[in-house]
Amino acid sequence: MSAMSETVPAAPHAAVTAVAGGPFLRNTWYVAAWSHELPPGALLARTIAGEALVLWRTASGSIAALEDRCCHRQAPLSCGRVEADGLRCGYHGLKFAPDGRCIEVPGLDRVPPAARVRRYAVVEHRRWVMVWLGDVDAADPTRLPDNHACDSPDWRYRPGYLHYDTPVELIADNLLDFSHLSYVHAGTLGGSDRIAAIRPTVQDLPDGVRVERHVPAVPPPAYYRPLWPYDGLIDRWIRYDFLLPGVLLMDSGAQPAGLTADEAAQRGVGVRFRSCQAITPETASSTHYFFMEAHRADRGDETVTEGLYQGLLAAFAEDRAMITAQWHNLQRTPGRPMLPLAMDAALVRYRACLAQALAREGR
Repeated sequence: MSAMSETVPAAPHAAVTAVAGGPFLRNTWYVAAWSHELPPGALLARTIAGEALVLWRTASGSIAALEDRCCHRQAPLSCGRVEADGLRCGYHGLKFAPDGRCIEVPGLDRVPPAARVRRYAVVEHRRWVMVWLGDVDAADPTRLPDNHACDSPDWRYRPGYLHYDTPVELIADNLLDFSHLSYVHAGTLGGSDRIAAIRPTVQDLPDGVRVERHVPAVPPPAYYRPLWPYDGLIDRWIRYDFLLPGVLLMDSGAQPAGLTADEAAQRGVGVRFRSCQAITPETASSTHYFFMEAHRADRGDETVTEGLYQGLLAAFAEDRAMITAQWHNLQRTPGRPMLPLAMDAALVRYRACLAQALAREGR
């Protein structure tokens, strides 16, 4: 892995300063919902990268995704209802099959061939409902993320969702630079200024970046307390991949200072977490944030899980408040440059990867 340098190269500087709110990738999988958001009989309206979708479960239990716009008078299909063989528009009663074909028009014996709406490729993948915005025939299941902790009996968590009124790029920048834990999250996830002082290693991946940071001999953060009420110094580690189009897959934890991870495991001390997070653009200036942080299922009960979830909510509220304030400042003086620093290395390299992917799509 290559370590961060003192300065950010000049060429990617524009990638750091630009907060354009798009364009967005199309040939990729976006997290559109958690599985529990789609109980049988429910319709879910969700805008992804500027496109309005409606999702529901079919009679077989699979998920369908259509454009949220009836082809007749363009009323939102999400204002309709689920029926055994499709979705009925709540305005004039046209009924659509999961593939987007209109299969019934009240008062007509024959359905016009042009009566159809756009269908999106959609899969239910380890409790994430994922939508491919590009050509349905190009949807590639091999490019689904490895979010195995979302659906593993070895890990326990409570799923979360937040809505941001900020561009997705700013949230990605936040997740790519964990030095902010020392300051934004001083009383929650952080607990030590040394996190910011430790430089991570950053490695380029074909579809993102890998970031790793080891922080020795620091106090435990308040966030650990429901699972591990330990007051001595700890050695922390954080490893994660941040992948297109905005998925973070993280392995993190800590043990008493001076112990190896194996020694800590043998003694039954320390903590370990798996985190799966996804930031999905809603519009150019708003974002869906899906998140979980799981602890080992053999450590702690539902009370511990709930305590960790509430701690995570408190920390993410801190992030949202800071990023929202930052966005307000950026709106006051559009185009004003940011000062690139060494801590920006991961976000510069991720944005370069995103720019290359957009160029391949001709965007």
